[in-house]
Amino acid sequence: MARLAVTKERHPGETRVALTPDAIRKLIALGSTVAVETGAGLAASAPDADYLAAGASIVPGAAAAIDGADVLLKVRGLAGEEIAALKPGAIVIGLFNPHQDQALLVALAASGASAFAMEFVPRITRAQAMDALSSQANLAGYRAVIEAAEAYGRAMPMMMTAAGTIAPAKVFVIGAGVAGLQAVATARRLGAVVTATDVRPAAKEQVESLGAKFVAVEDEEFKAAETDAGYAKEMSAEYQAKQAALVSDHIRKQDIVITTALIPGRPAPRLVTAAQVASMKPGSVLVDLAVEQGGNVEGAQPDAVVTIGGVKIVGVGNLAGIAADASALYARNLSAFLGLIIDKDGAVVTSFDDEILAEALITRGGAVVHADLKPAP
Repeated sequence: MARLAVTKERHPGETRVALTPDAIRKLIALGSTVAVETGAGLAASAPDADYLAAGASIVPGAAAAIDGADVLLKVRGLAGEEIAALKPGAIVIGLFNPHQDQALLVALAASGASAFAMEFVPRITRAQAMDALSSQANLAGYRAVIEAAEAYGRAMPMMMTAAGTIAPAKVFVIGAGVAGLQAVATARRLGAVVTATDVRPAAKEQVESLGAKFVAVEDEEFKAAETDAGYAKEMSAEYQAKQAALVSDHIRKQDIVITTALIPGRPAPRLVTAAQVASMKPGSVLVDLAVEQGGNVEGAQPDAVVTIGGVKIVGVGNLAGIAADASALYARNLSAFLGLIIDKDGAVVTSFDDEILAEALITRGGAVVHADLKPAP
């Protein structure tokens, strides 16, 4: 019987919880036991009483919850007290940002834990239910538009009244991945005139299917700008210059610009310069979804609204943190992933040869084992 643990998130501003009561109820029905740190789900509208009703045990403190656990489930990285409480060979699963958080990676390796980063779950059909990046990006794209609408201070849709007509807001979304497409759809639902751009050719049809106009330099590099895994490649300096020239004039005419471009394992690409920000009308708004990875917008600051020349740059760090819904989706991602960790008899597997597990495994046996994370020789 697998023993699972869920602790309160220690990352500043993190309101999500790794497992919801509904998810725990299903895992217990399959034979697992679950210990939950008291208060772990409060910020996600999941009180201790709901966990108790689902069959979990509620224990005070992270160390007590983790004690003896086979698997610790997290949203973000572990605090020192949590790492210290892990038993030898324990499994830890979460969104660990291992490319940037080297200290956590080293600490997980030193603890002897087998750590799985949900960011590294491959984008294959069998793993769709485990794709935490996509589930959380959907909510981030939605919330980006809501944050933009609040900061904009004007109506989004066209309104015709006896006193005159209010023009619709013009929204430009840079990066049409999961978050960007959700931003396009949300802005369209709110009545804005929406345009979008992306370096991936497949994005054009997706953007247009949502009723938005696609803007891009469609040259040969553009046609080969997507990896086999579906991620955008980092574009050459020459292409970036051509794209910047195309969008600069477009940006200055926009009311709201939302940037969503992220490249796994690298700093966020700079897409909007200070000069482009300065070209926008006072009262315009930019929302930078990549602010935690360095930002797409020059001048963006994490967890701050910076105003430059009357233009607001919104840098909300945890845009996916619509706690209740984000936790519910993430818990389903983890539950699906646990289906590979726990066998049909309810025991924790000892082999991680499955393609999905092998791709997501970052530390094991006291070492960093993921090829992309190992230090260069």
